[in-house]
Amino acid sequence: MTQYLISMYQPDGVVPPPEFLAPIMARLGQLTEDLKAAGAYVYGNGLADASSATVLRAEGGEVLVTDGPYLEGKEHMGGFDIIEAPDLDAALAWGRRFAEITGLPIEVRPFAGVPAPSTGG
Repeated sequence: MTQYLISMYQPDGVVPPPEFLAPIMARLGQLTEDLKAAGAYVYGNGLADASSATVLRAEGGEVLVTDGPYLEGKEHMGGFDIIEAPDLDAALAWGRRFAEITGLPIEVRPFAGVPAPSTGG
């Protein structure tokens, strides 16, 4: 099994009202339960607004600290899940479900050079 990062990109700006988000969050909760039932769930969580980010950058022998996201853009990563899947097609099937539920761009990417942890069984 390979571990994959499923990243959700959300637009900057006003957060939709609870009556809009509640059904989406309920469906995402069910998707998390489905991932767990399939033995594919490793970890997932939402992120605070991109404006809360702090960027550390090494320059000239010093580490500079700046507020805000690394990139200026109209979308930022708003949340992520780490899953285990036997191959890219299986990971993309999970990613497709995230895209269908949220309507947001979803990136699916394998971890580089990190073997999946053994289940011990």
